[in-house]
Amino acid sequence: MEILYNSTRSKGNPVKASQAILKGLADDGGLFVPDHIPALDKSLEELSHMSYGQVAYEVMKLYLTDFTEEELKNCIAKAYDSKFDTEVIAPLVEADGAYYLELFHGATIAFKDMALSILPHLLTTSAKKNQIRNEIVILTATSGDTGKAALAGFADVEGTRIVVFYPKNGVSPIQEKQMVTQKGDNTYVVGIHGNFDDAQTGVKQIFGDKELAAYMNEKGFQFSSANSINIGRLVPQIVYYVYAYVKLLEEDKVQSGEKINVVVPTGNFGNILAAFYAKQMGLPIDKLICASNENKVLFDFFTSGTYDRNREFVLTSSPSMDILISSNLERLIYRIAGNDPVKNQDMMNALKTAGKYSITEEMKSELSDFYGNYASEEETAQTIHELYDKTGYVIDTHTAVASCVYKKYKKDTGDERTAVIASTASPYKFTRSVMNAIDSKYDHMGDFELVDKLSEISGTAVPKAIEEIRTAPVLHDHVCEKSEMKQTVMDFLGI
Repeated sequence: MEILYNSTRSKGNPVKASQAILKGLADDGGLFVPDHIPALDKSLEELSHMSYGQVAYEVMKLYLTDFTEEELKNCIAKAYDSKFDTEVIAPLVEADGAYYLELFHGATIAFKDMALSILPHLLTTSAKKNQIRNEIVILTATSGDTGKAALAGFADVEGTRIVVFYPKNGVSPIQEKQMVTQKGDNTYVVGIHGNFDDAQTGVKQIFGDKELAAYMNEKGFQFSSANSINIGRLVPQIVYYVYAYVKLLEEDKVQSGEKINVVVPTGNFGNILAAFYAKQMGLPIDKLICASNENKVLFDFFTSGTYDRNREFVLTSSPSMDILISSNLERLIYRIAGNDPVKNQDMMNALKTAGKYSITEEMKSELSDFYGNYASEEETAQTIHELYDKTGYVIDTHTAVASCVYKKYKKDTGDERTAVIASTASPYKFTRSVMNAIDSKYDHMGDFELVDKLSEISGTAVPKAIEEIRTAPVLHDHVCEKSEMKQTVMDFLGI
């Protein structure tokens, strides 16, 4: 059955999957959502005997209905290959009573690789399907991980260029080094004086500039997005929750149909929304546990029913979650508003003008699938320390936020059912924070000394992504004001 994609902000003009992927954002500024959530059409038992790529096909074919079997399988084969350092792509590791779903075995050692390895192939396939002659310009704001994963995915992909904006002082040293050493004639990395929300707002403004779009078209370019606002990012993320469940089933860790809980460290809300979609497809998930850091705008939303970004922005040791405007939440708001674009638009307007909105009691009752909590900086470090002490397993700061919140959930509810924690980044990406949490005696070491020490104490090999940047030259050193983002893009394109 064909799935079409509607905007969260207006009725009419539904588009096919390939068109939604190409556009990234709807013309009215809304996000694309499927007109219905499809049910899994293979049994959990059947899926449990499949490889990651095979599960990916069975899930993605249900959403990307205008792709042929050959097109989709070709995209999947190109994405989930030797770029990943393990054949299973997303291993599950049991530690201290939970299963950590390691989503960091791709080229840039963060969960964004899971979707950004396939997005360039979905995008170029979509362009061919829709007879697009323009060069596609990927425009992305990053809080640390999306940027590098998108750059790696799109580097030297024919017919594309990519511009990434990141907060100059708001990412880890390793994250920054990964981005500014990126090769590829079609890549451009820019630090902005501002935070992630400033970068994301600037990108959205460029997308919404109709005059610029017309001028770009005249010059042979058109914009698309690699952020999680693109449905081509969201759909591949659904896959790994399905894969995690069926692997637990295959290993007799759960019985077929037995419900599990899923814990996700959450910033822009895309990763946990993918788990919500998986649940709607029939995957046996009970609670979706939304873990925030000290920028706890989502925790406050789930607690009070009011989303309020009017607060101090905190720079934490989990920078990919240092976000006050969680863009993907709009897709959930649209759904709990009864798929009503007018209600949703009113709330998004309120967020834009007053910085906050409140949902109705009726809408709040639709959020019973979710549990929200947060971890302080101190609790995050303590969680890394305790887990290492107890098990020898080392997790990064974002995963630690999730692990800490999961403990709070169990204490609050007494719910001991099987849990999968989304482990969203390698500890090697945040070595200083991780090693300081394990023992403050490591603080005097240099960044790459810490990398080697982490390898020694964890018994794991230094990832290729880290080895590559030890001596890599800086290729991108452009910095701009947030007000200069549009001009910066035009300068890069030479128009």
